[in-house]
Amino acid sequence: MGELRDAGLAARLLGALPQTQCTRCGYPDCAGYADALASGEADINQCPPGGYEGVVRLASITGRVPKPLNPDFGQEGPRKVAFIDEDWCIGCTLCIKACPTDAIFGSNKMMHTVIEPHCTGCELCIPVCPVDCILLENVTGEATGWAAWPQALADTARQRFEAGTTRRAREAREHDARLEQKAVTKLADLPQHSQHTDPVVLDKKRAVIEAALARARAKREGN
Repeated sequence: MGELRDAGLAARLLGALPQTQCTRCGYPDCAGYADALASGEADINQCPPGGYEGVVRLASITGRVPKPLNPDFGQEGPRKVAFIDEDWCIGCTLCIKACPTDAIFGSNKMMHTVIEPHCTGCELCIPVCPVDCILLENVTGEATGWAAWPQALADTARQRFEAGTTRRAREAREHDARLEQKAVTKLADLPQHSQHTDPVVLDKKRAVIEAALARARAKREGN
């Protein structure tokens, strides 16, 4: 029953977070922070995007006393949206991979653009850009915290993050499966797939491939 209560508490806490997935709280995503809050590992004042209202929300769920935001994690501020300077973008796709809500559109060696309604202002695209072509603009004026980030946007951000996480996990599994199949095919007729003919060398390559396949199977089975 304790584990069920903890899971339920974590779910309620996750629902009270802004879903920016910015990692400023010290955790990899909002769900990680919610889990840490539920277990008592994290404090209620580590989420700058939620601002003081966010602290109050978390306090009401956890039964803790509201407190000011911890400045070690940042300051409450207006919502910002990323914009890409098209003249400098080189199409490296690093920002696309860093975006937690798939709010950046583009392809390799092609100019990228930010889909403004889906940008959470997480700033995770900023440090990965090799040419510093991403800018942040205040889009909410003096409104900060939840006043700058309506629940509807938080709900959409959560849906996009969860969908993206599921998609990336599926793509990773498919990629691993393709690599494993290639290794199996190569192992089935190693001389045909190698430039070497020395039996000793082929035996060494066979051992390497078999070990790699064993690791792949163990990973897939969760061992």
